[in-house]
Amino acid sequence: MRRTRRSLLLATAVVTALAAGPLAAPVFAAPTPPASAPTTTGPDTEALSAAIAGLPDHDVTAALLRVGGDGSWRGTAGVRDVRSGAPALENGRFRAGSVTKVVTASMVLQLAAEGRIDLDGTVQRYLPGLLTKDFAPITVRQLLNYTSGLRPGASLGDTVEEGYAHRFETLTPRQVVADSVAQGPAYAPGTRQTYGNIHYTVLGMLIEKVTGDSYAHQAEVRIFRPLGMRHSSFPVGGDPRIHGPHNRGYDWIDGRLVDVTDWNMTDRFAAGDLISTTADLERLLVGLFRGRVVPEPQLKEMFTLPDVPGAQYGAALERFEVNGKVIWGKTGSRPGYTAVIAATRDLSRTLVYSVNSTDAKGDGQQAGAQRFAFPAFNR
Repeated sequence: MRRTRRSLLLATAVVTALAAGPLAAPVFAAPTPPASAPTTTGPDTEALSAAIAGLPDHDVTAALLRVGGDGSWRGTAGVRDVRSGAPALENGRFRAGSVTKVVTASMVLQLAAEGRIDLDGTVQRYLPGLLTKDFAPITVRQLLNYTSGLRPGASLGDTVEEGYAHRFETLTPRQVVADSVAQGPAYAPGTRQTYGNIHYTVLGMLIEKVTGDSYAHQAEVRIFRPLGMRHSSFPVGGDPRIHGPHNRGYDWIDGRLVDVTDWNMTDRFAAGDLISTTADLERLLVGLFRGRVVPEPQLKEMFTLPDVPGAQYGAALERFEVNGKVIWGKTGSRPGYTAVIAATRDLSRTLVYSVNSTDAKGDGQQAGAQRFAFPAFNR
């Protein structure tokens, strides 16, 4: 009954909220069949197939999943857009949100390996004048592992509903950081771990200062080109569009399903501005874990938790466990889009997905992880 009710809600939204005409294709697109028959080893393909069956529904309009390692599986379900009902694009581009932080951390650690950045060097040394005298020295490592003590900076809305009216406005990284600095430190650096974008916004500024180049170009030459990530990029200026083939993103706002695909993400910068594909993010994940992106000993920073109470993150990556397996990964969300990259350290199991969640910045991210990520690691 629940799926039927949700399907009716979506159908109503297609007609009334978006004022669409007759659908050009069935709203319920059939999922791509699994690459191989279910087995007792490898990913739980039956559970993965069930997770994407019946899309779109109230919570998700499209889902793109790639599971690899010891046994592989791929699935695509849902629609490209709710107006036409056209099937979702398997290789569609999407906003990867905070998965961007993995790219940022990788570049910082590369620069450390090159001797151009000292992880124990301070923000005050590399970006003089950025912080006031109210701040104790903050190291690059403390930015990487979210223990800097910086407060969240300015935003154009803490929720999708608040931000929607401002979605085409520009908020620069320097404005975001200036607002954070004006609030003063939240706590002494290195004493607590507080996840947030502000740490990586400063790291993006650090990359630009040290290299004398734009963050986006450094990502291109250091990460994207070497790994063959041909469909990954960052928006130019305040461009709100996703260029190239993509599935539209939606969110429920005031009871209406609203298209939130076009959105200026300048305020997210090095913390959440990446546009990519599941194939490209799989290249990033595998290349990173194999040591092709960041050399040892710098790579161990990503898999080392700081010695503070309740720490869950190394440099960018989060540690969690599923059925006794230790998984390292990163989630990301922007309005209309949720993304995940995750793997065991030995790459015996990998997962990359993009889900067009209709509550990506609310409960949708956690619900999506339970629905789509758990089956990839549950045996």
